[in-house]
Amino acid sequence: MNKIQEEGYWDLTIKGHTSLLDLRFGDLWRYRDLLLMFVKRDFVSFYKQTIFGPLWFFIQPILTTIVFTFVFGNLAGLSTDGLPQFLFYLSGITAWNYFSDCITKTSTVFKDNANIFGKVYFPRLIMPLSIVTSNLVRFGVQLLMLFFMMGYYAYVGADFQITSAILVFPLLVVVMALLGLGLGLIITAMTTKYRDLSFLVTFGVQLLMYGTTVIYPLSAAPEKYKWIIELNPMTGIIEAFRYGFLGNGTFTFWSVGYPVLFTIVVVFLGIIIFNKTEKSFVDTI
Repeated sequence: MNKIQEEGYWDLTIKGHTSLLDLRFGDLWRYRDLLLMFVKRDFVSFYKQTIFGPLWFFIQPILTTIVFTFVFGNLAGLSTDGLPQFLFYLSGITAWNYFSDCITKTSTVFKDNANIFGKVYFPRLIMPLSIVTSNLVRFGVQLLMLFFMMGYYAYVGADFQITSAILVFPLLVVVMALLGLGLGLIITAMTTKYRDLSFLVTFGVQLLMYGTTVIYPLSAAPEKYKWIIELNPMTGIIEAFRYGFLGNGTFTFWSVGYPVLFTIVVVFLGIIIFNKTEKSFVDTI
């Protein structure tokens, strides 16, 4: 035992029992290389054995947008606030896909990685953070596709415009990421005891989309139901997203401030619950 060990100085100390608020964020920075490795693993493993590979980044939102345009725009005749239908639905789908991917994939972290968690120590929060980060790559690619379609519609003379609200776009991305992360952490902690929740997550997220302004603008919602739709924090985010990029949507201090406050509370609770559960989940998973 060298002198440093004799004096009680260690590079890393692993404790079985720590305070509930001992979140140890410093460990995340020390393991940043592991975070990047997990991001690369998620990207490569998901598309390695597919025929189209990363082209699925484009195929899924394009096909979904075409179906939404035909069903909700043409058959149902839902309003798009005067915006080109394809751009209206594509913008909503682009933002929603990032949030839904974050929450659904984070919600199964404990179950999907039980073998790794039970064998080696590393900050468990690294795993859900890697999911949010890898999904950000997909979101960026789909955002480029949205820009391309905006350029095309601008060329043909469609009526839309980019507004100064686009400056809050980085904030919207951070809020979407943290909201999906926080909700996913709460769900994955609960699924260690209540497995039924894992079956409800995907289905529930799909239903939640219809309670968000992905397929209709907030202005078209009936007044008596509008307040319910506004309780969904993703409503304000998507409305601000459309207002910034397409020039039409609901954009107020409250419509953006409420999702921010909601997300702060959710991600704080999510990290605390995750931190508490990860100490003993191996015994119950």
